[in-house]
Amino acid sequence: MQKWTRWQDWVAVVVGAYAVLSPIWTDTTTKATWTMIVLGVLTVLAALGSLASPGLMIAEGAVAVLGVLFFISPWVMGFSGITAMAWTAWVVGVVTFVVGAATMPQVRSLGRHHVAPTH
Repeated sequence: MQKWTRWQDWVAVVVGAYAVLSPIWTDTTTKATWTMIVLGVLTVLAALGSLASPGLMIAEGAVAVLGVLFFISPWVMGFSGITAMAWTAWVVGVVTFVVGAATMPQVRSLGRHHVAPTH
C-alpha cells in the first residue's frame, strides 16, 4: 500500500475537518462545540497517521472507534436535543466508522503478507 493514496483515509480527514468546523454554521452549545472539535481533530490526526503509515492497525482502529464516539456523543455529552448538531455528530460518526472499518481487512491482509526481517 502506498502512502497518501487510500481514499477511505481521505474521507476520514474531510469528515473530521467538517466536524471541527461545523459549530461555525450549526446552532450549538459550548459542550457540543468542544466535543465536535476534539473528536474532529483526533479523527483528522488518526486518518493522517494512517495515510502516512499505511497498514498501521492502531490508526485504522482509532478511526473506527472515533466514529462510535461521534455517534454516541449527543447522548453522552447531553446535546441530543440540539437537532442540527446531534445529526451532524450521528452522520459524521457513521461515515467515520464505516471508512475506518472498511480499511481493517486491507490492513489485516497486509500484515499477514509481510515477512519478518532477518538479522
